[in-house]
Amino acid sequence: MKVMFPGSFDPAHIGHLDIISQASSLFDEVIVAVMHNPEKPSGMFGITQRVEMLKAATTEFKNVSIIAAAGLAVDAAKKSKVDCFVKSVRNAADLDVEVQMAHTNAAVGAIQTILLIPKPANAFISSRYVRDIATYGGDVSALVPSVVKIAIAKVQK
Repeated sequence: MKVMFPGSFDPAHIGHLDIISQASSLFDEVIVAVMHNPEKPSGMFGITQRVEMLKAATTEFKNVSIIAAAGLAVDAAKKSKVDCFVKSVRNAADLDVEVQMAHTNAAVGAIQTILLIPKPANAFISSRYVRDIATYGGDVSALVPSVVKIAIAKVQK
C-alpha cells in the first residue's frame, strides 16, 4: 500500500519522524508531502528548505520519499496515486480536527485516512512550540532532528 503523510513540517520534529517511522514499517511506500498552507502564518522555513531537511532526516527509511506540494492534499494524493493518507493524532483536539478532515477528504477526494498515534514521549511536540522555543533562544535539540537543530541555530543568529 502506498500512503501519503501531508503536513507543513515547519519545522519537522521527532514526533513527525516517529509517524514516518511507523508508516514506513506498516506500508510499502510512504510519500511525505510538505505542503504550503496559506491559511497558516508564515513559519520558520521556506518549503524548499523544509523538503531538504526532511530528506536529510529520513535517509534511513528506504521506502520514504519527500515531495513539495501546494493546494489541496487530496490533489497531491491523486497526482501521486496514493491509496490513503496517514495522519498523526496526539490528543483529543487533534482527533477532532483529523476526523473532520478525514471526512472532508473522503467526500472531496474519495481518499481514506489512517490515523497513527505517536509514542507518548513525542505526543506533546508541535512545530508551533518548537518555533516558539527557538524564537526565544531556547534549546530545541531534544525535539528536532540534528539537521533541523542546525538550521534553527542559523536562523537564531
